[in-house]
This record gives sequence, structure tokens and C-alpha cells, in this order.
Amino acid sequence: MLKRIAIAIALTLVVIAGLLGSLWINPYGQHEGPGEVTKARAPADEVESRARAQRDLGPEPAIHREKQILFGDLHVHTTFSSDAFFLNLPLLQGVGAHPPADACDFARFCSALDFWSINDHAESLTPRRWQETIETIRQCNAVGGEAKNPDTVAFLGWEWTQVGSTPEEHYGHKNVILRGTAPSQVPTRPIAARGANYATFRTTDLGLGRIVLPLIDFPNRQRYLDLDVYFRETRAAPDCPPADDVRSLPADCVEAVATPGELFEKLDQWGFESIVIPHGTTWGATAPRGASWAPQLRASQHDARLQTMIEVYSGHGGSEEYRDWRHVEFDDEGAARCPPPRKDFTAGCWRAGEVIRQRCLDAGETADECESRAAVARRHHVAAGGNGFMVVPGQQLEDWLDSGQCRDCFTPAYGYRPGMSVQAALAARDFSDSAQPTRFRFGLIASSDNHSARPGTGYKEMGREGMSDNRGVRDAVWGEWLPGPEPAPESIAVAPTDPQAPAGAERSASFMVTGGLVALHAEGRDRDAIWKALERKEVYGTSGPRILLWFDLLDPLTEAGVASRLPMGGSTVMHTNPRFRVRAVGALEQSPGCPDSVEAALGAERLAELCMEECYYPSDRRQLIERIEVVRIRPQTAAREPLSQRIEDPWLTFACEPDPSGCSVEFADSEFASAETDTVYYVRAVQRASAAVNGGNLRCRRDSGGSCIEVQPCRGGYHRDPADGCLSEIEERAWSSPIFVDYGDDR
Repeated sequence: MLKRIAIAIALTLVVIAGLLGSLWINPYGQHEGPGEVTKARAPADEVESRARAQRDLGPEPAIHREKQILFGDLHVHTTFSSDAFFLNLPLLQGVGAHPPADACDFARFCSALDFWSINDHAESLTPRRWQETIETIRQCNAVGGEAKNPDTVAFLGWEWTQVGSTPEEHYGHKNVILRGTAPSQVPTRPIAARGANYATFRTTDLGLGRIVLPLIDFPNRQRYLDLDVYFRETRAAPDCPPADDVRSLPADCVEAVATPGELFEKLDQWGFESIVIPHGTTWGATAPRGASWAPQLRASQHDARLQTMIEVYSGHGGSEEYRDWRHVEFDDEGAARCPPPRKDFTAGCWRAGEVIRQRCLDAGETADECESRAAVARRHHVAAGGNGFMVVPGQQLEDWLDSGQCRDCFTPAYGYRPGMSVQAALAARDFSDSAQPTRFRFGLIASSDNHSARPGTGYKEMGREGMSDNRGVRDAVWGEWLPGPEPAPESIAVAPTDPQAPAGAERSASFMVTGGLVALHAEGRDRDAIWKALERKEVYGTSGPRILLWFDLLDPLTEAGVASRLPMGGSTVMHTNPRFRVRAVGALEQSPGCPDSVEAALGAERLAELCMEECYYPSDRRQLIERIEVVRIRPQTAAREPLSQRIEDPWLTFACEPDPSGCSVEFADSEFASAETDTVYYVRAVQRASAAVNGGNLRCRRDSGGSCIEVQPCRGGYHRDPADGCLSEIEERAWSSPIFVDYGDDR
């Protein structure tokens, strides 16, 4: 009997060892391919109705009819990006692969976009994945229909994902968009950003996770086996050797550069038409505290021919508004310290001290002792950098209230970095060359930054897991896999380089919104017409709804200003006071469900999986425009001049009548000529309030003085309340590109 038991045990151990061994060497994982693009085309009458819905609504129909407003998304990730692959794992409530073909189908049928681009992280794009991406974009364009009137135009691109550990070496994330897709118009490889982020993308190894993950979640084991193959493929692609010219490099390597200047140089070497768009600039998860535009305002790090637009809003929130508070301050010797709280901002380091103070008092310690511990906690938080929340043992999301966040910004990015805001970029100058100080002249766009291959997700406020990047662990097994320390009345020292616990990512989930759109005024629907509008910067961004917006400088020498009007994105030189005209029309209200044509093209099962059973499906009713706001910025005239003194937001505000046909205003700057300084003007068209996913961010309950005393974060995963859609009312909006009016003799 004992012999039989021993044999049975031995056989069981052999089977287990074989299973573990097979999982370790991973013979069953599969390469994730690009998917299959649906061959059906969107009906021509539906494409035409999108154009007809706005064609005759401009301020001067006879003039504006030569152009039409098109809507798109120039920031889309698929599971070819490693962060997107991980974000869509079953353990984070993902539903599996979202390859490039999904993005094409979603843009054509679910969100009904006029154009879009793919922007997977170059750091994850092996030679094989890059070629598969190229081929998918070509297929997407091929099935889109005739060249002059396609249902959707797909652009090829990638993301250059740089993260600096200090403000001085931080440049941020930038999307590269290519005009053409033909073999003679496409680089052999994308260009990644070298640095710590590059190492993370390129060297990740699941280690024991290749055994543990499939075993713990056995029904979904294939997805984790595929993840291991994904990381193996990424690690196997060799780095490119040093070379003076991109064309001399081998085809099967991954190329990376450390600075924007090098990126621009490489793009120039390829010689293909491209545009570079900074994005997510104020997001605290990727920008160090104290980051500013100064390092890349230097002539060596900016190319005005290539870097022409900036993303003002995305699924990670807004990056528009400048504020003069900071997360840390620096003394005369350059040492960092925690700033005291203000009415409009409390730094995370200060809140860390307050949490420890209260714990200390609750433990019965003296007020002096607790103040001393609070001071230590503030210093610990400052020294910990991005890991500041970890200095409070056993911290909970609710402990932090709204510290570290912009309290009065429109749906702000998490951990807002105001020095990297769009307004800061438009106001700042670099005076290294006093004779020719440099400045940015960015057009403003918005996009989604969606990580599940869903371009243009903001058409309906629903489905926060999928239509936004709000995620959470699926169940308590995952959430408690790495339990944190117990609460204590004293802080602990944490290094900035220590591995992050999930708490920071979980808190940022409350700031994930459904994303924005880029709109443009084009002379046609084809690729060339769209590209020319992008080159002119005749573009604007919306927070998701398809608001119609026109913003023109009128010729001061004529009565009507029709003949030589200058549209948004334009630049001119004047010595007399400029006059402007704005017109805005609210977005069409959405009907529930999807057009019949979408189910006919995709089938019921794919419609449910891809579109989540909701599509862009406009009614004939329009939202109301509440007001039009004008922002005036006078760029710095001297080094160290406070940016807050150069930005007037809002400079002018015009209330609108509740008219579904829109709102029109004209205004002049009566101070321009006397001020004798270059000036930037842009407008916001603000819609009447409506419910939006994560519109309330942390959903603070405030006392009579306006201080946040309790938060209700939008939790994901097993913490989630199924009845809570995380909806709060916001005023959706559109941002025009600026009109740049330089002071000088225009005669």
C-alpha cells in the first residue's frame, strides 16, 4: 500500500513539475497579431450627413462652406503598447486583446470619426509589431472607400515616451504623426525615448509571474502566457548601434534617443512629412514635481517646423490652465521644502504631515511631539518624489483628501503640474539669445489617449472601464496579493526609486475621463485636405462632444472683415487694435444604441464587444452653448517675469442666449496698440452642464469655507459599486487654436 501511495505521489509530482516547467519555458504563449479589419464600409449617406450637420452653420455660410469641420483622434493605443497590454489583462478587468485592427473598426463604426492615428509606444514596437502596424493602417485606409471621400482616414504614428527624473531633464511624451503610408513615406522603425522609461518598457520580465499568474487565474491562463511571449519578443529585439544617419542602421533593431532635439534630427534625416505633438504635459504620474517648459524652450530642443500643436485635453484630463502654486518649493540654496497650504491648493507633502499629526494625537502623544512628527513626514514626502504617498504607513486613498490636485481647474490631470500647462507654454519665452528669444506657437487639439484601441471614446458618457482608462484589480485575491504596512503614527523614509505600490495608480483612476477630440476646418475629407488643415493649425479641441467652433481675426481695414479674415491658428503682425469674431454651436444630442448599419457591418457579437453596444448616433437636437470665454496671453518680455502676470483667463466672457442654432460674438482688443506687445488670443466655447464620467474627480465634500473634508473616489475593480457610474456634471467645452498677433508695423 505504501509503495502504491509513493508511486502516486511521485507521479503527481512529475505532473506538477511538468506543468510548472511548461509554464516556465512557455511553449503555449502566442504572438499577438494585428487583428482583422472589417471589410464593410460605412454607408455614404451617413458620412454625408455628418458633414451636412455643420456645413451651413458657420458665421458666413457662403465663405465657410468651402471648408467643413472634421473630427478625429490623434492619440490612440492598442495592446501593441505594453502598458495597454497589461491594463487589459483579466486581473484588471480587461477583456483581452485590443490590436490595431480594433482601433480601425472602432473609429469607422463605433465613434464614426473622420480621421484618427495610431500611437503605440515606440519603446514597445519591435520591428515585427511596427510592420504589422503599418500594414493594418494601410488596410484601414484601403477599406475606407474612395480617396476623396473616405469614411475614415487613418494616419500612422507612434508615441515618444520620455520621463525625466528631475525637472531639468524632463521633456515629456510626444506623438509623432506621419503624413503618408506608402513604403517610400514611412521610416524603417519608430524612434523611442531613451532613459528609465525605455529600460522599463524594453527589459520587463515576468519572472515567477509566468507561473503564478496562469495558475492563479487558470481560466484566463492564455492571456498571461501571451503576455510572457510579448515581453520575450520585446526583450529579444536588439538596440540599434550608434550611427550618424538613420538610413545606415539595420532594419531589425530598436532605435532610441534621449532628447527632443535628437528626435527632430532623426525625423529630418528620414525626410518624411511629420508632425510632433506634446501631450499629457501636466500629468503628475509622468512629470516630476517642479517640471516646466524651460528645458525644451531652448532652440536646441524645439523645432517649430515639426512641433506645431499641443494636446490640451485627453482621457487623462486637462492640461490647459496655469496656476502659480507648486508641489515643492526651493530655497536659495536649491533645497526642496514643503509649501504651506493655500486656499486653492494643498501640497501632498503637507497632507502627509497632517495625517501623521492626527494619528499621533489619537495615540495620546503631546501636541509638540505630534508637530515634530508632522514636520518629519513633510520632509519624508518631499524626499520621496513620486513615491510620496508611501511615507504614510497603511495609508488609504481617503486620507489624502484633494491634496496635490488642482481644485479649480476643468477636469484636471492627476497630480497637476501647472508649470507644464498649455497656458504656461504659450506665455513662456527663452531669453538665452536676447536678440531672438524663442517661444512656442502651438495650435490646440484634444484626443483620447485611450489604451483599449478605441479612438474617439468621448461621444457618450458611459462604460468607464473601456471608454476610459479607469481600471482596478478584479477581486480581493489580486488586491491583497502584496499587503501594505499597518497604519502607524510615524512616517517612514522612502526612496524615489523604490517600487511603487498600487495606491498611487488607484487614486489616479478618479481622474480618468472618456477623452477628447481634435477638430479641424478642412477643404475636403481626404488625407491631403486633413493634413493641410493640420499644417495651418486651423484646428481645435473638444472635451468629447462635437461642438462646432469658428474663431477669426477680422481685417481692421474693412467693414465686414470677410475678404482677408485670419482663422484660428494663424499669425500676423499689426500695430492697430485687432477685432475678432467667434461662433459656436452645441454638439448634437445622442440617441441610445447604434445605427442599424453598424450591426450589419460588425455583427451583434462584435458590436457588443467593441462598441459596448453604444455608438455615435446623433439626433437632430443640439446642446446649448452657455458662454464664450476669451483668454489673452502676453508672452514674457523678460526672464523670470511671473507667468501669472502674463495670462488673463478669462479676459472676456460673453453669456449666450439659449439658442440651439448657436452663439456668435464679436470683440476687439482696445489695449493692443497702446500695450505695444505681442499677444496671443484663444477662445473657449462652453456647453450647458451635463453628466460626465469622473467629472467630479475625487468628489469632495466641502465645508463652509470650501475645504475638502471627505472624498468619494471613483474606485475600480472589486472595490467598485456597480450602481455608481462615477457621473458628475461638468461644462463640456471646445478650445480654439490661438491667433498670434505680434506687435509691429503691418503697413
